[in-house]
Amino acid sequence: MLDQADYIARFDKEDMMGVISAQHLQLDQKFEVSGLEKFEAISNIVLTGMGGSALEGEFVKNWLADRLPVPFEIVRGYTLPSYIGEDTLLIASSYSGNTEESLEALDQAEARGAQIVIFTAGGKLAERAAEHNYPRYVMPSGLQPRVAVCYGVKALTDLFTELGLIESVVGELSEAVEFMKESIKPWGTETPTEENPAKQIANELLGHEVVMYGGPSTAVAALKWKINFNETSKNLAFYYNYPEFNHNEFMGWSHPLKTNFKVIELLSDLDHPHIAKRFEISNRLLSGTMPAPIMIQAKGENKLQQMLWIQTLGDFASIYLGCLNGIDPTPVPLIEKLKIDLVK
Repeated sequence: MLDQADYIARFDKEDMMGVISAQHLQLDQKFEVSGLEKFEAISNIVLTGMGGSALEGEFVKNWLADRLPVPFEIVRGYTLPSYIGEDTLLIASSYSGNTEESLEALDQAEARGAQIVIFTAGGKLAERAAEHNYPRYVMPSGLQPRVAVCYGVKALTDLFTELGLIESVVGELSEAVEFMKESIKPWGTETPTEENPAKQIANELLGHEVVMYGGPSTAVAALKWKINFNETSKNLAFYYNYPEFNHNEFMGWSHPLKTNFKVIELLSDLDHPHIAKRFEISNRLLSGTMPAPIMIQAKGENKLQQMLWIQTLGDFASIYLGCLNGIDPTPVPLIEKLKIDLVK
């Protein structure tokens, strides 16, 4: 079905396929920001956000953790840690600008005198930025947050560079954009299933719950795949990471003896050698109860390229699975209904 000329278009009414095909170009975004010169010494960084608006922080933290000179924490929720104060760089991130958790966390950051930066496309968060003259990275509007992550990645790297927290990564980003231009070609709708790994993955997952496992370099990608399958495919999905997997979840595969799960493992040759060994031994020991996994080896010359490559493959696979599930990949109606009910 995925090779029929009009099949994808029948369901993908808002052209999510077109959005993800150009997603890597978000890393070329130019932001015009003022007010950063007033910032003083920074001892820690905190990003508040939910869903896709938090994922940009997870991505950059995973990519640049060994280069950042101060701790970087992602807060998903209403309450900030007690250590936040005047030496904290607080990034309030909400693509819509109306995420209640991020707005309440911003209230707390203001009360503690944190140094605040806003990432948003609009909404109440944009109003707060204008009211208090906070530096604001204006995200292009009209997208679902889960496919605007690379805008946030570029904004974070620009911010950290401007504040002197990292050296410029413009070269790495430019190389990654060129790498992804070629990488996505085999995953597009024009490529037939027998030559298209994204379509093959979707076909194999149809009718199954999915669990993703990643290592240190691919854990964020595993989380993104989980988000994609939940929101884009409207398909139940979970994720976890190695080596922590071997310290608890490993035993959970003992029962039930038969499950409807499909397992995807995301691997990187940049991880500690024992991570690959853990995957291999775990798969062998669980061969009687855990389904044989779909194993995907990340491609790319460095961590950024591998993270983008494996994350984007999941974007394509999730759209194909959504179409096979007979739904529009873009809207998230249950989330919108929840937001409405919360304010009643």
